[in-house]
Amino acid sequence: MAFQFTDANFNKEALEADKPVLVDFYADWCGPCKMMAPIIDELSKEYEGEIKIGKLNVDDNPNTASQYKVMTIPTMILYKDGKVVDTLVGVVSKNVLAEKLDAQK
Repeated sequence: MAFQFTDANFNKEALEADKPVLVDFYADWCGPCKMMAPIIDELSKEYEGEIKIGKLNVDDNPNTASQYKVMTIPTMILYKDGKVVDTLVGVVSKNVLAEKLDAQK
């Protein structure tokens, strides 16, 4: 299961993490987000221990979404050492995400 990021835990769990972090910015009502959900869950298992992968509900956590100017969902942002290193918007294949993750290991 993918980690659940919130406005309250984002700095500690994402920006201060000791490994790369992929955050899926989503909403429960979003069709394309639902398409990405199983891919995010699969990748979170496959990269466990190497890359922290999780989700942030933009409706429940508007401050973080606003801070990173997330206007379209799903948006996946990859962080390393507290900085944004890549951003993907919309539905993307598992292979595309895996390539981006592999580049950060």
